[in-house]
Amino acid sequence: MLTEQRIQELIELPKTIFRRRPSHGYREESGSRRCDLDLRSGEHDGGTFAVFIRQNLQFTENFSIGLRYKADLPLGAITLVRYNGPHGESSRAPDGHYNKPHIHRITQQEVTLGGTQPQERDRTITDQYATLEQALRVFFNNVKVSNHDEYFPEIAQLRLFDGHQ
Repeated sequence: MLTEQRIQELIELPKTIFRRRPSHGYREESGSRRCDLDLRSGEHDGGTFAVFIRQNLQFTENFSIGLRYKADLPLGAITLVRYNGPHGESSRAPDGHYNKPHIHRITQQEVTLGGTQPQERDRTITDQYATLEQALRVFFNNVKVSNHDEYFPEIAQLRLFDGHQ
């Protein structure tokens, strides 16, 4: 069972990237730039992690970065957390999150009631990032991926110019 505590533990488990597809850059597919990562956790928990990165080719502020957990669960794989840029729509939700950077997180209730594909509806509007590159840095730091600079050197270069650690 994925409790709130277990979900948070999984997000905060230290992880490293061991495979990137494609190995450099992004592939174009279905109107977006895409990249997928496989992660390892030094603390064996019986599951594996993957990251998906998607960015719309026409509306580059529209992107999504998600951490998926694959375990021996009835659900198979589940997205634990997703960092999104604005989608451009403003009338679909009262909080206007579609029009702003926001972070979705799965909850225990969504896992319990979500059937085979629970959706991470819990969301927080954020000002921590505005671009995909900024979001990648925040995402990798928050989900504890230690070697992201090896696979995304452009993130390390950002720090030189924006004054962030």
